[in-house]
Amino acid sequence: MKKIVALLLSLLMLLSLAACGNSSSGTGGSSESDRTSHNVAESPSDSGQSAGSGDGSGENSQTSGDSANADAPVVYMTTDISPEGLMKVYEALGVKLTGDNIAVKLSTGEPPASNYLDPDLIRDVVEEVNGTIVECNTAYGGSRSETAMHYQVAEDHGFTDLGRGFVIMDEDGESMILPVEGGQQLSENYVGAHFGDFDGFLVLSHFKGHAMAGFGGAIKNISIGIGSKEGKCLIHTAGRSHTSPWGGNQDAFLESMADAGKSVVDALDGNILFINVMNRLSIDCDCDGNPSEPDIHDIGILASTDPVALDQAYVDLIYQAERNESFVRRMEGQHAEHVLEAGETIGLGSRTYRLENVDD
Repeated sequence: MKKIVALLLSLLMLLSLAACGNSSSGTGGSSESDRTSHNVAESPSDSGQSAGSGDGSGENSQTSGDSANADAPVVYMTTDISPEGLMKVYEALGVKLTGDNIAVKLSTGEPPASNYLDPDLIRDVVEEVNGTIVECNTAYGGSRSETAMHYQVAEDHGFTDLGRGFVIMDEDGESMILPVEGGQQLSENYVGAHFGDFDGFLVLSHFKGHAMAGFGGAIKNISIGIGSKEGKCLIHTAGRSHTSPWGGNQDAFLESMADAGKSVVDALDGNILFINVMNRLSIDCDCDGNPSEPDIHDIGILASTDPVALDQAYVDLIYQAERNESFVRRMEGQHAEHVLEAGETIGLGSRTYRLENVDD
């Protein structure tokens, strides 16, 4: 009798363990099926916002209902990838950058075949803000690591005759040091020395994958993109090296990008706007001169005053896209969304947003 009872108890224990295993399966990943979009809105936006008003502390990311919808930053979207479409999302922001000297930050793209933004696509908005195209030299070699070569690339790619011309912010190899308030890894951020020449920034980013960051959008463009060579090395290594960008911890690198981005937004006192173009969606960055061909079809152009909300919206759209497998692998392999988590934690922006289609 005792043997029978023991056998029954063993069977019950095995059934219980099996049930526990089934209930926890599938929770370790972030595939589309178990992933929640951070878009909370269907309601119209508040047209009275100003530049920098999208700065969120993450307070609303855990709330729901009408209050969350009202407080979440707006991300404006068009599927019209054209000069007219780009102007439409820019105008939907309803705010203007202030000051006489406005910088337009973009990536000039590594030769010979990277997916940098088409100058004809952005020309109208650059002229609208009377902007100067700005960039910084790279820290990893290539055709844009030295000033003379980089200016030649910018000319070859059509950026030197837009707006008020083109400036490499660290052309003399010098840095301007910005304080990082409340950062997780950095206390200082080294940007190109000419950063201080500009009153405000329009950040034009080509959204794409990235071998190290997982994806590149607005946050990468204002952190790595505005960093001097020394600043890039410090971001990549979480403040450990002023001379080499290699060998850093992945999460610390992503947190450092968020830290650096916040220092830029703080230094500009919110006088900064963000537009991301979602075309030629390769898993490789524009710093790759021979990127992989895209698997995902072009999606659109998005704009916001909040860089975290903007990049989060793009990530959500990638997860919704067809043929997204390679892009998702690239992002998840690099723990890419951690930069958004870090950005929200330190107050760079909010992962919760309201997506508003300006084509309606």
